[in-house]
Amino acid sequence: SIEYEDDINLIKDYFSYEHFYVIYCKFWELDKDHDLLISREDLYRHNNYSISARVIDRIFSGTVMKSKDSRDGLMSYYDFVWFLISEEDKRSLTSIEYWFRVLDMDGDGVLSMYELEYFYNEQIEQMRERQIEFMPFNDLLCQILDLVKPHEPGKIRLKDLKQCKMTNVFFDTFINLEKYLEYEQRDPFANIRDLESPEQSDWDKYAAEEYENLVSEDVNNDNQEMYALTIYIYIYIYIYIYFF
Repeated sequence: SIEYEDDINLIKDYFSYEHFYVIYCKFWELDKDHDLLISREDLYRHNNYSISARVIDRIFSGTVMKSKDSRDGLMSYYDFVWFLISEEDKRSLTSIEYWFRVLDMDGDGVLSMYELEYFYNEQIEQMRERQIEFMPFNDLLCQILDLVKPHEPGKIRLKDLKQCKMTNVFFDTFINLEKYLEYEQRDPFANIRDLESPEQSDWDKYAAEEYENLVSEDVNNDNQEMYALTIYIYIYIYIYIYFF
């Protein structure tokens, strides 16, 4: 339990402080007025504008956000938690469901070729602006279908993606241009090694790396970390009292 553990990051029963601090800092960076709500424009700035604008519009359409603030075009901390974890680990079942709902614009349970082309067109526009050579959609489609291997030709369903081991590649193609380009430039054997070493999730890897970066960024960041630690302890105590 928390009172017997010297290193709070080793507590994994619900979430570690390391994970909480990374999410908290990422939210704090976007929430400029610190009212614990972020707007569509705030979220555009996430990770240096790497997320497709069309994807962000879909998120704020109410497709995946559950809190009442989403009705006012705002994202709560609760919804940001799900967004960030889903963004950094697109291979978990929860993340697959999250992004499937975002891309499934008509909500019919099928990702049509029209829907995929709609999101990929924005990626093409960005690559053109940056003078990056891009793959035409029809050529990309052949690769995507070969990657997912849908049960029904030309129709990608949720169950197809849950059986695919490289959903991060599939989703980033339409969601995050930076990650898509990074994958395209990687050593193919590196992708195979990732699949063969599933002991640590993509989220755990991201959180560990970002925590080290955040802690080392500014030695004068003690006040912010102390505030985050206080909030974390309050949440943990609340969970302990509620469940026990």
